[in-house]
Amino acid sequence: MTVTRTLFGRPLRGVAFDVAVAALVVLVSLAAAVNQPGGWAATAVGLGMAVALLFRRTHPSAVTVAVAALALIQVIARWGPLIYDVAVLIALYSVVKYGRRLRDGVLAGAVAAVGVLLAAAQTPNVIQWWVTALWYALVTGAVWLVALNVRTRRLYVLSLEERATTLEREREAESRAAVAEERTRIARELHDVVAHSMAVMIVQADGARFMLDRDPAQARTAVKVVADTGRQALEEMRRLVGVLRDAGPAGADGTDGLAVAADPEHRRLALAELPDLLARFDDAGLHVRSTVTGVPPALPPGLELTVYRVVQEALTNALKHAGVGAGVEVVLSYTAEAVVVRVVDDGRGRPLVSPAPSGGHGLLGMRERVTVYDGSLTAGPRPAGGWQVEVRLPLPSEPAMEVIAA
Repeated sequence: MTVTRTLFGRPLRGVAFDVAVAALVVLVSLAAAVNQPGGWAATAVGLGMAVALLFRRTHPSAVTVAVAALALIQVIARWGPLIYDVAVLIALYSVVKYGRRLRDGVLAGAVAAVGVLLAAAQTPNVIQWWVTALWYALVTGAVWLVALNVRTRRLYVLSLEERATTLEREREAESRAAVAEERTRIARELHDVVAHSMAVMIVQADGARFMLDRDPAQARTAVKVVADTGRQALEEMRRLVGVLRDAGPAGADGTDGLAVAADPEHRRLALAELPDLLARFDDAGLHVRSTVTGVPPALPPGLELTVYRVVQEALTNALKHAGVGAGVEVVLSYTAEAVVVRVVDDGRGRPLVSPAPSGGHGLLGMRERVTVYDGSLTAGPRPAGGWQVEVRLPLPSEPAMEVIAA
């Protein structure tokens, strides 16, 4: 990291250079004070020009006006061009290079042209007038063009720096947006893990307590389901939290310390794991039947995860509200245009000792996931009893181009 030293808000190197330029003008003014026309009065004009040059970067237009006024005094007094008149060229260069508007540089060039004519007018004959005017014009024009070229390059560099700064800000904004999106995904996954697993554990624990004296064997089975479900939930939570804990220092990778890259252990759930999910709910006390119609196409991972979570949420709701022993039918229908998921329970389960608390975000979470893929969700009671959830997810036209949304 480069540290720039400043003085009065200006880079120290620039201040030192301007002081050196002003000191040079002072020295030549004092050195020629005895022999030059005008004596000490002309020297005072040179010293005024030197003082004005100290501010040539911060106030180039004002400095040019001051130097031009002093030069006009010199012309009126007919002291002739003196060695310290190099300050006029320095002021002209400064206003073209540092002026806020190029118009100031153009006006300064016009004033310098008039000064060239006035200075040449002090020559004794026509031939010498032309030679002097041409020489002054060439020098002044060369200084003006060099300053214009330097100004153009300076503005170009400044535009590149500004563009780089803008791109950096945009990159940081995109990184922050990616972090926020990833944290939202992790929060949603944590909700699914906690809500679904805890619902199963509560149902089984209540059942075990109810059956502890009547049927110890069934109570032991229920306790085993609680333990297995708890272990699996803890493992999934450990994977998700590990995504945060294993990240590098905040900002080191452009993601505010959040690892959004793929974690070898942070796998995405796929439809191939649906049978295990159905088996766990069957062990929890639901009578689950599954049916698949149509040929399953290759789905983007995000869409597979959405289908998996919809089935998981619907089965959890059935377990909480329909009760242990309820019959549930899970139907996956694949067509050329969409994937349709239907989860229907008969509502004939055994009531619990105490109702399992609702997570409060089940249907909202499902609707949020389905909306990501422009799908539709309908959920409500059936006329014959029970509850039905139906989700329709359009298939992407080009799966490779789909955004993987968790």
